[in-house]
Amino acid sequence: MGRGDGRDRRVTVGPVDDAGATKLHVDMDAFYASVELLDHPELVGLPAIVGHASGRAVVSSATYEARRAGVRSAMPVAQALRLCPSAVVLEPHFDKYAHYSKLVVGILGDVTPLVEQVSIDEAFLDVAGAVRLLGSPARIGAGIRRRVFDATGLTCSVGAAGTKFMAKLASTMAKPDGMLVIPVAETLEFLHPLPIGALWGVGPSTQETLHRYGLRTVGDVASTPLDVLRGWVGDVSGVRLHELANGIDPRTVQPESREKSIGHEQTFEHDVTDRAVARRELLRLATQVGARLRSHSLVARTVSLKLRFADFRTITRSRTLAEPTNVGKRIFAEAVELLDAALQPGDAVRLLGVRGENLLADGAGAPLLWDPDEDWRDAEQAVDRVAARFGAGTITSAALVGTRPRSVGDTANAGVLREREEGRSGRRDSAADPRPGDRTRDQGPSRG
Repeated sequence: MGRGDGRDRRVTVGPVDDAGATKLHVDMDAFYASVELLDHPELVGLPAIVGHASGRAVVSSATYEARRAGVRSAMPVAQALRLCPSAVVLEPHFDKYAHYSKLVVGILGDVTPLVEQVSIDEAFLDVAGAVRLLGSPARIGAGIRRRVFDATGLTCSVGAAGTKFMAKLASTMAKPDGMLVIPVAETLEFLHPLPIGALWGVGPSTQETLHRYGLRTVGDVASTPLDVLRGWVGDVSGVRLHELANGIDPRTVQPESREKSIGHEQTFEHDVTDRAVARRELLRLATQVGARLRSHSLVARTVSLKLRFADFRTITRSRTLAEPTNVGKRIFAEAVELLDAALQPGDAVRLLGVRGENLLADGAGAPLLWDPDEDWRDAEQAVDRVAARFGAGTITSAALVGTRPRSVGDTANAGVLREREEGRSGRRDSAADPRPGDRTRDQGPSRG
């Protein structure tokens, strides 16, 4: 499978096409880095890294020149600079990325209403209905690439195939700045020689298991009896891998994907050992999460706390509420209980994160006869009105005034920037499913 740095690149050349390859995957090339280079044309062709200039910062994106030196997203900036000392570090500007993402999605919407945006820089399209008006899938894909570049100065890669999985695979192989069409009749011929790491859901652990049983290629997985595969990797994973290896992916393009979660996290410049400091930062993060939930007219059924310790051990604790909320004070109250239960004396905290999950439309539930958060809700809505008129941060909690510790910078994530089915820095095995009540997930050492 292509690595996104130009190695193993495959593109469609000539009239190769297929009318059934109507699932398209459009992926912007090194999106954050490419946007930054619009303001720094002198750096085009040189290694550049997008990330905060701090020893605790991580790489948000990198140009392909830097990637060829081994730089990857989510890698500590310090490590990236050791691999590529000549790289220039550029501060991220997330407002710019959102602006260009909106422009690109608008172009895709002109082609078909069936657009599923899965992250800020990638989307699936179903162009079956557009073929009669706009021509073959290859022609549509070429038109998208041309329009995106003309409107933004940015390049994108496009994959076209009969399923979402194959379209995603094709766009990855076409990177950077290319297009690959996989005719439906050639799906298995194309797929089976690839290494098993090309399959969604095959992370290092699953790959090691399959290698232990002698499976090296996707074709090996396809030819393994389903019952045997299920015994090796579990029922759900076995069925999924067997279907993908045989070119089966029934998922449709979903134009209105619901937000999965909204959260904020903070990496500290220096490890925090003072529990009072950690609680104040938790209040700040919970306040931001509540404000963003309200701005999207959403409430969260679950509050999740993320903790990364000085040794990079990362844990997640969550709690499902009796009543969903978008009140920052309630989110903080739940999160601080999780924090107090998770911290041991002497623990040093490297990162804190708060997230609202299991989102619902505000007002979707039955009205309460008595609302214990009514006063706090009224106060926070008043703050929202002030912020809308005079800017965020005009009014804040007295506990937060002048108390912010040195930090690398906020990382904000929302379902609007949807969870990717495949990470930039490599795939990972499926996570455990959430259950009501408190939940614990130890993620082990995780640098970033």
